[in-house]
Amino acid sequence: MSGSASAAPSDPPSDPPADPPASSARLDDTLAALADPVRRRAVELLAERPRRAGELAQELSTTAPTMSKHLRVLRQRGLVTETHPEFDARVRIYALRSAPMTELKTWLDRAERGWAQQLTAFAEHLGRQQESER
Repeated sequence: MSGSASAAPSDPPSDPPADPPASSARLDDTLAALADPVRRRAVELLAERPRRAGELAQELSTTAPTMSKHLRVLRQRGLVTETHPEFDARVRIYALRSAPMTELKTWLDRAERGWAQQLTAFAEHLGRQQESER
């Protein structure tokens, strides 16, 4: 047997290309950050408008230290930005970044198209099977 493997058949052209590694890693970061219900709710609130950390903690009925930990995860994963108003550097304002959510939506749309194609093919198969049984 030779050392080279035969090439596998290529995917049909209609299949979307695989995510590049960097894009896939960003998506993994986004999904990991959104795995926690408190962080998901914080993202929902930040989608409405930027908010202070204390405001988020109060709205989510959590302590300031706990909210700080959640916001740190969201910031490290690239979902939110943190700014300090000029009048008080102790205040932190958090805002949602749109890019990670856009990437997540694109991935979900692509997955949904794949599911729809599979369900359509399955329905057509069932229809052909019922026709042949008549």
